[in-house]
Amino acid sequence: MRRREFITLLGGSATAMAWPLRLSAQQTQGRPLIGVLSPLSLEMAARNIEALRQGLHDLGYVEGRNVGIEFRYADGNLGRLPALAAELAALQPAVIIAGSAQGALAARNATRTIPIVIASVQDPMALGLAISMARPGGNVTGFWSEGDESLIGKRLELLKDAVPGTSRLGVFVDPSDASDVSTVKALPAAARALGLELRVIEVHSAAEFEAAFATAAREGAQGLYVSQNPFFFARRAQITAMAVRARLPAGDGYREFAVAGGLISYATSLPDFYRRFGAFVDKILKGANAGDLPIERATKFELVVNLKTAKALGLAIPESFLLRADEVIE
Repeated sequence: MRRREFITLLGGSATAMAWPLRLSAQQTQGRPLIGVLSPLSLEMAARNIEALRQGLHDLGYVEGRNVGIEFRYADGNLGRLPALAAELAALQPAVIIAGSAQGALAARNATRTIPIVIASVQDPMALGLAISMARPGGNVTGFWSEGDESLIGKRLELLKDAVPGTSRLGVFVDPSDASDVSTVKALPAAARALGLELRVIEVHSAAEFEAAFATAAREGAQGLYVSQNPFFFARRAQITAMAVRARLPAGDGYREFAVAGGLISYATSLPDFYRRFGAFVDKILKGANAGDLPIERATKFELVVNLKTAKALGLAIPESFLLRADEVIE
């Protein structure tokens, strides 16, 4: 049952040809080249990419006709991002799109001259990618997808409201992720404000999930908050299935977590950002400097509740909470 209509992660494909041949063709035909750096796999990123294509198409850009696009996918392995970013920078594209904080940092390290458009969970200024939101400076612009750090507290509050009586939560983070470092710093204040006890559990690889859930059980966690970084996002089906087996109501940011079987999610729309990347690309291709284009904050957020998961966990979600949801999966 949907409470409102929202853009979902759109479908599509992005099969890349051998890049040296493609680059040669675009140089001779005079097409500007757009580089896209994704932390996900082609399959997981496909709907985002289709949203990007739609945003470009709305502004008159058609791949293969008047613009070229080169894709690099990290397949959920964030350690690959620096090498992939270097590959894209070597192609000398007109602009690079980086859909994660890690990708943004990798792209910035690969080039200080090629314009970069980002969607970062973490504050771009805290990452050193921008001087200010209004005038970033340098070669980076785009979106701060969280808007502000208070969203961490909001997600914890929603998980507590969805399961009344919750007082202790486990929190999965990846300490190698810059965004998770920021998350961990924000957790104590958020927990105090909500009267919650939190147990931060570090997960470095998928092989550690079993031990992480065992730790959550040992610590008496009544629910689980999962960081929304690409490492966990790419493994959301595995995590949500394990959470149900462990009888742990789980919450995350992106809608895809709830769709995969998490209890709730609360975040902005990723495909909306990818569609809106087109406007930044258009301005840059028409001569604007990335550093002069203000970084935009997220303004629209959606709460998704998975009632199928609630039933599997034996939970009765309060009707008052369901009325707050933008989408309820039954």
